[in-house]
Amino acid sequence: MAQIWAGTGIGKTHHHCVVLTAQGERLLSRRVLNDEPELLALLADVLALGQDVAWAVDVADGMAALWINVLLNHGQHLVYIPGLAVNRASAGYRGMGKTDAKDATVIADQARMRRDLTVLLPDDEHAIELRVLTSRRTGLNADRTRRVNRLRGQLFRDHGLADVIASMPGIGPLLGAEFLAATAGDMSRYGTADRLASLAGVSPLPRDSGNVSGNLHRPRRYHRGLQRVFYTSAPISIRGCDDSRRFYERKRSEGKRHTQAVLALARRRVNVLWALIRDGQCYQSNLRVTSAA
Repeated sequence: MAQIWAGTGIGKTHHHCVVLTAQGERLLSRRVLNDEPELLALLADVLALGQDVAWAVDVADGMAALWINVLLNHGQHLVYIPGLAVNRASAGYRGMGKTDAKDATVIADQARMRRDLTVLLPDDEHAIELRVLTSRRTGLNADRTRRVNRLRGQLFRDHGLADVIASMPGIGPLLGAEFLAATAGDMSRYGTADRLASLAGVSPLPRDSGNVSGNLHRPRRYHRGLQRVFYTSAPISIRGCDDSRRFYERKRSEGKRHTQAVLALARRRVNVLWALIRDGQCYQSNLRVTSAA
């Protein structure tokens, strides 16, 4: 049976550790850098308070991986408390604001009182190495995505149509860059806004048969990048553009479902963007354009 309980609130660059006695008395509270020498020093200091230590964390992977490996490699008993359980339990601890020290205190106290927590056990070396590699790969992919997005945004801002396209509610540098990558900003290659809408997959086609009429479906062949531009930007525009919100609400009042109303709005926005690019004009509220089908 443990004599002291050490709870660690996990952070990306720093952790916070609180150690409690069996009576709930605090023996130690320390913020520590997520670095192996610092963590080893914390481990030694806690063990100096008592050899029978039960450790607890609120994150079981990712940014907690180093600390977990340090503890398990030194034969420590470690349990996992889900972050949601910590947040719910925090409501019962009065007189403490939301701080890293409070979270660590709650983790330690819950570990002291509960006997239903998951015990973390050491994995074999291959599993540990694979976890580190996959975590590293995920981080590299995220960094690459951020760099590509920044580059897209910069290239978009340098394009002659950037101001026109970015004036359209719901379209920012990333969606604008995707639109230009798909169309080059040359509307003449499509002939009409209807053809652009069909290519973007936001112009439903009839699927009537026999006595059934009025059935519509999305084209089987369409440009997924263009569809993402119009279908993603339409809901965003509802939140920030009165014209889009009124159009959406009108479609809902006509009995259309949410998805149908958003699709109708996306279709109309093709006409609007087409007109803006054709006229070299930035978006203005209540701009008159060809009505959508």
